[in-house]
Amino acid sequence: MYLNLVGINHHITPVNIRERAAVRRSRVQDALEALKKTAAHCVILSTCNRTEIYTVENHNQEKERAGLFFLKKYLHVPESILSEYAYFCSGAAAAEHLFGVAGGLDSMIVGECEVLGQVKRALASAEEAGTANLPLRRLFQASIRTGRRIRKETEISRNHLSVSSIAVELAVQSLGDLARCRILIIGAGEAGKGAVLAAREKNAGDILVASRTLERASALARVLRGTAIKFDDIPAILGSCDLVVACADAGGTIINSHQVAQALQKRNGSPQVIIDIAVPRNVDPDAGLIDNVSLYNIDDLNLISEKNHQLRKRELIKARRIIREERERFLSWWRSFSVSPVIFALMEKANRIRDAYFDKTLKKLPTLSDEERHSLEKMTEVIVTRLLQDTVDMLKENSNRDGQYSRLVSQLFRLDCEVSQ
Repeated sequence: MYLNLVGINHHITPVNIRERAAVRRSRVQDALEALKKTAAHCVILSTCNRTEIYTVENHNQEKERAGLFFLKKYLHVPESILSEYAYFCSGAAAAEHLFGVAGGLDSMIVGECEVLGQVKRALASAEEAGTANLPLRRLFQASIRTGRRIRKETEISRNHLSVSSIAVELAVQSLGDLARCRILIIGAGEAGKGAVLAAREKNAGDILVASRTLERASALARVLRGTAIKFDDIPAILGSCDLVVACADAGGTIINSHQVAQALQKRNGSPQVIIDIAVPRNVDPDAGLIDNVSLYNIDDLNLISEKNHQLRKRELIKARRIIREERERFLSWWRSFSVSPVIFALMEKANRIRDAYFDKTLKKLPTLSDEERHSLEKMTEVIVTRLLQDTVDMLKENSNRDGQYSRLVSQLFRLDCEVSQ
């Protein structure tokens, strides 16, 4: 089996291209159904910074075929764009890349906290669609563990930076004190919540929260002392807002340039700042051509994020060491899987049981230090490995016996795997 990755990301691909390849959260299941026609085992990771297709395939010559076919045929990204912006990697390089993504090292905002949750959702969606086989589950679980370690063992995520909080920093640079500003947050999801929290930390005054449904907007506004409105109400109140932060998973434009122009007529020459961090974008890019409107998109956060990157360089060294450790840990597991699916399934079941009881135990021991926690984790790993070592050795030594030992072990431990003849 071969692990392959095809993707595009913010490093070389502008937002007007990335938004064409974005997969909305509400469409992920449909996308996975389409993708599994060419790659039965797959995960789609789509964020504001990237769209990536992870597949496990039987033949190495297939390489990027399934991912590229999906981007071209399902998402309608032209081949000319893919040839310029798409990247491909496999095996250890693909695993190391995902670990860096989960750790926040590959993000525009280095160390940002939102991406780990997005990696978890990508795995959960693939599991729901039935496209995450054991190798992909193990890969993504390892990446989540890596992300947690990086955030716990380094200071790369200090101050809990996110795209939303950096957007509010940009607003402060543009408008100064937010206390006298009326602010409209479009989107009541995680990014919207982050924007409201960041604005409150800057002592923002009047905050409006807009969502497609009033119920969802009200739930966020009630908790964070804001006022809820629906998308339909945006044109009427747009002219009264000094700052607009757009971050809705709407799949396209919510505010067009004509609506912005009309809103400006009500502002008596007062400028308006619009920061659109959604991918695809929520605001018509032509709105930025209107006098007294400062329109920023997610790529414009680069200047602030570069300063953040310089401040965190020392922590990057520590984070990359953790990634290397976890990469070797995963590759060791992958090699044992390649020898025998039964060995893999056996170790997977044992470690799943170990993980469950280890997590339960940790909750009962909240005073453990990081060093004590790592020692306990290593000890349980060794117990599992040593306990099953004789069985694993027996399977390897008898791998040429028409699968009879593999079938016996599979039945004995009630493993979910196919035994090759």
